[in-house]
Amino acid sequence: MRNCIVSAKILVLLCSLWAGQAFASSSNLNSINSVRIWPSPNNTRVVFDLEQNPDFSYFVLSNPERLVIDLKKTRGRTDFSKYQNKSKLVKRIRHSTPKAKNAVRIVLELNEKVKPQIFSLVPTAPYGNRLVVDLASRTQSKNQPIDNKYNQRDNDIIVVIDAGHGGEDPGSIGPKGSYEKNATLSIAKKLADMINRERGMKAILTRTGDYYILPNRRPEIAREKKADLLVSIHADAFTTPQPSGASVWVLSTGRANTELGRWMESTEKHSELLGGAAEVIQDTANERYLTQALLDMSMDHSIATSYDVSRDILKELKAMTKLHKKRPQAASLAVLTSPDIPSVLVETGFISNPREEKNLFWGKHQTRLADAIFTGIKNHFRSSPPDGTLWANNRPRVRTHTVVSGDSLSELAQRYNVSVRNIKRANNLNSDLVRIGQVLSIPQS
Repeated sequence: MRNCIVSAKILVLLCSLWAGQAFASSSNLNSINSVRIWPSPNNTRVVFDLEQNPDFSYFVLSNPERLVIDLKKTRGRTDFSKYQNKSKLVKRIRHSTPKAKNAVRIVLELNEKVKPQIFSLVPTAPYGNRLVVDLASRTQSKNQPIDNKYNQRDNDIIVVIDAGHGGEDPGSIGPKGSYEKNATLSIAKKLADMINRERGMKAILTRTGDYYILPNRRPEIAREKKADLLVSIHADAFTTPQPSGASVWVLSTGRANTELGRWMESTEKHSELLGGAAEVIQDTANERYLTQALLDMSMDHSIATSYDVSRDILKELKAMTKLHKKRPQAASLAVLTSPDIPSVLVETGFISNPREEKNLFWGKHQTRLADAIFTGIKNHFRSSPPDGTLWANNRPRVRTHTVVSGDSLSELAQRYNVSVRNIKRANNLNSDLVRIGQVLSIPQS
């Protein structure tokens, strides 16, 4: 009897050990938590959110086109059909029989041949471990922006509008969980509509939906479209909820000299990790390109014009919202590095501030912000239209006046029936002082 009891105890102990080992083995396996599919006009990004860093391999099959991914040391089957798929490249995602025990095989059925790029990412808030699959169409150009429905018009002033962040990169996240990328796209679309309704102007959006574009790619789009101005729309954020107000930024050829500027530079690097890690890793020419661009002589004119546009936009923003900074600020940001195109970045408010977070997603406030930015841009180009554009060709001949002893801006304004402000704007004057012999342009009243 005693031997039977001892044997039973040993059997129970062995069963417990085996169960423990099985549980430990199971707990060491990876698992798929969710899937996100981000389509853009010519590319698609598929993101698998995982419990652990993945051990993976992949290969491509043809007739029909498929991408097969093997995840080692991974358990479970995921119902991929429950995840939204609006991609033109991915027909569907399904499981297949794995080639080994404790493994998962995923098949992406494709509508055409693609060039896949697959990489893993370590946790970066707000995401955990990820396996990223970038699929680029072989038949279309990379990240080609979609023109709006308006007809092509010759000699227009071209304004490229960049909605910050997008897709895998949400941008800053507000206290209530709202994403910067959604606010920026909405404001950008409203601004584009206003510009396209203005005769002699045309707007082009760098992105028209929820997908990611690498920061360095955004000024490239402006250059390809021969833009006269690049405006990047963002919503600010900080580590505390107190800061508020709008600001406008231009390129600094050095490091930012303010705490907020350094925070923005750091945030841009974070965005690259979220949305464009593969391109950042592979683009070894980025630093060389930036250095060459900053050395380009045309950068001087670009920066000077950017400051002028910034001041005009700030003046209009001041009339409808609080300003965080009353003067243009400078930081080294990739989206501003085009050497030949004036570029500004508008921070429309602090999404980290609860009150401004609410305003940034309020349609009426978005319209006011877009109108202020539009008016600032329009005022700048009214006084300084680019050569060869409709506005430049239709601009009335400007009278000139040579300053003599006793002249003042107020006296000249009264004589020519124009405002002092318009005379100063036409001559880029920062004060009311004029000198004898100075030739002033007198705008039409």
